Amino acid sequence: MSLLKGLLVLVMLGALGAAAFVYFGVFNAAADVPHWPLVHELLETVRQRSIAVRARGIAVPLLDDPALIADGAQHYAEMCTGCHLAPGVTDSEIRPGLYPQPPDLTRPLDASAAEMFWAIKHGIKMSAMPAWGATHDDHAIWAIVAFLQKLPGLTPQQYQALVHGPDKGGHGQHPHDDMTRAVGDDDAAIDAGPHPHPHQHQHGAGGEAGEPGKAASAAAQAPISLEGLKPRAAAEAEAVAAAFHRALQAGDRAGALALLSADVTVTESGHPQSRSEYASEHLGEDIAFLKSVDVELLSLASLPTGDAALVGSESALHKKDSSKVLRSRELLTLRRENGTWKIVAIRWE
Repeated sequence: MSLLKGLLVLVMLGALGAAAFVYFGVFNAAADVPHWPLVHELLETVRQRSIAVRARGIAVPLLDDPALIADGAQHYAEMCTGCHLAPGVTDSEIRPGLYPQPPDLTRPLDASAAEMFWAIKHGIKMSAMPAWGATHDDHAIWAIVAFLQKLPGLTPQQYQALVHGPDKGGHGQHPHDDMTRAVGDDDAAIDAGPHPHPHQHQHGAGGEAGEPGKAASAAAQAPISLEGLKPRAAAEAEAVAAAFHRALQAGDRAGALALLSADVTVTESGHPQSRSEYASEHLGEDIAFLKSVDVELLSLASLPTGDAALVGSESALHKKDSSKVLRSRELLTLRRENGTWKIVAIRWE
């Protein structure tokens, strides 16, 4: 009995000591004061085991889809670089003040894809890692994981190409070598007003967008409106749109056509074409024109509507043989067919 009383006294004293530790502020919660080594090791072990146990049973999808990786690069650039850095970026304004220090994800990370997914989705208590699952769906999170598998091996140039658009390497046919140039570098060289789709610059004498006949043709249809579209609102549909752009810019006819539905309608400056008409006529002209310009994507946004989605974009087309900059606006309608997004309508101006 005396032993039991002694144990009860020790428990009470321990509880009182813990209460005093908390009440009198003995623990320093400042982020610029590191944990005691023993506490640090304990918390690290707790974190690692907590994630590992909860990541068990998570089914990892295929993560080698280029469109998925490119989508993940966009998310990473907007959400993660301030804490986790990027190729060619060794520090940030926020990172030095964070404790525990976020891992540098440009270096290989000792974590499985399932563990990465869990940590990104659910966040980590008492750290700066938020639970991105509160604002992003699983597809977007897997896209980030797919990108993280590639990130440690990327050069700064490869990283920028993924973030800003398709790179120049790999196909040898890409029509642009700099997706990061500002459109406003020479305001006097920028055409005013709407422009038809690029291939139309190839038609007729002096076939620039400002030619009266073509301007009248473009004006005959209501201007494309991108109002209501938001970036990554329909991420899968945007990925298909980006793949279509890459195929055109790489001169990949088969790749571009594979993304078009059998009943697609392609409308360029008010003139609709069927899939076969576009394939036999203007597709080749579009590819040829894109070899003569550097393409800068200014915006990409979407609007989901059940099994359909709208994807709109604006681009600046820097002509390689002059300082002239053309504007292009695109609106795609996509439909989910047997689980795959297909483009069912294209409209360019």
